[in-house]
Amino acid sequence: MRCLPPALVVLIGCAATTVAAAAAVKPAGKPTPAQSSPAPAKGVYAAMTDAERSAIQSDLIWTGDYNGVVGAEFSDRAVAAVQAFQKRNGGKDTGILNPDERVKLAQAAKARQELAGWRMVDDAATGARLGIPQKLAPQTGQAKAGSRWQSGHGEVQIETFRTAAPGTTLAGVFEEQKKEPAGRKIEYNVLRPDFFVISGLQGLKKFYVRGQARDNEVRGLTILYDQAMEGSVDRIAVAMSSAFVPFPAQAAVAGPPPRRKVEYGTGFVVSAAGDILTDSALLDGCDFIVVPGFGYAERIAEEKDVALALLRLNGVRDLAPIAIAGGGTPGGDVTLVGIADPQAQNGGNTVSTARGRVVMSGGVAAIDPIPAAGFTGAAALDRDGRVTGLVGVRPAAATAAVSAQVVPAPTITKFLDTQRIAQTAGRPGIDGVKAAAVRVICVRK
Repeated sequence: MRCLPPALVVLIGCAATTVAAAAAVKPAGKPTPAQSSPAPAKGVYAAMTDAERSAIQSDLIWTGDYNGVVGAEFSDRAVAAVQAFQKRNGGKDTGILNPDERVKLAQAAKARQELAGWRMVDDAATGARLGIPQKLAPQTGQAKAGSRWQSGHGEVQIETFRTAAPGTTLAGVFEEQKKEPAGRKIEYNVLRPDFFVISGLQGLKKFYVRGQARDNEVRGLTILYDQAMEGSVDRIAVAMSSAFVPFPAQAAVAGPPPRRKVEYGTGFVVSAAGDILTDSALLDGCDFIVVPGFGYAERIAEEKDVALALLRLNGVRDLAPIAIAGGGTPGGDVTLVGIADPQAQNGGNTVSTARGRVVMSGGVAAIDPIPAAGFTGAAALDRDGRVTGLVGVRPAAATAAVSAQVVPAPTITKFLDTQRIAQTAGRPGIDGVKAAAVRVICVRK
């Protein structure tokens, strides 16, 4: 009997079947301590709330001790996972967590979640709710039938999908997912009345697809990651599958999410006297604006209609400005230059680049994929290294989705002319743009 890859195997009970089959041919005898009945432990967990039972199972997934279903029932496998955690941490494997062990389990799970940048998000494209390891997959964008999150070089890719066309059936979507994209090597697949699971290899990557149906609609999740990363990503894939809620009971959001107390973006020096250009939306509601290495910045001009703002650093001279005059028109492939959020670079402040494509839609220069957090205010460069515009990333008006667009260079030049900021030639190319980049921090009370 072939099962899922080790970390995903029991999400639908495959390993349990294998274990049962093995037990059926084993001669009866006196149970060993490790085989003792989990009934007393299960009684203890049955007395807990559903929320606490689910929290323990979820934490055990993060510590790598459990790869089963997270739910109201605390199964034999969940008890065995508790015993494994206890034994590994030098405790007596009773299967019942004492208060100290419960704290240790929660702390160990939280540490792994923080390492991955785990966040629950509401996907406006499909209506599903899911957990995303944002440090592993910081780049966001649109997918063919949903949303996409991925790492900088595509080692980890996460996509949601939704199918609600007339005649949609779970079995039909199941068959489509088995065949598309071509070349998938299916190692495991199962179809149940309300969900399906498919896993295997897709090129050099492992893949896992989960789809679930309600009425005439199917919503699903696809996870792909390099085989070399399975030691670290397998348990995260299990956590994502367990946390996936395709049909939340209530609408996920009624408006844009609240702004962070401390938000990071990118700005660019536009004059030797200390003037900095950035995205105006980044500064909404700021009580303080800080540019690391230079101190507090003063907001001296803003045009929200064009999403531009001008900051000034007092007492600063001889800075290297960015060259904007003569920049090209946004369109096609671009290179983004910005400073990613510290959480995306282990607390660092390195100026980095990312690839994107600008597509004109309804008179707006939209960019895909959506850049990583911290890249609002980043510069967009064409293939010749000319600055074609400034990137703005912000929530949509009434959902948790985000969008990204580019303010074109002529608009920037006009804004700076209005503020009497003289344009200079600046240092050419990507290196010159990197030299002019600064991190801008918005602090809200």
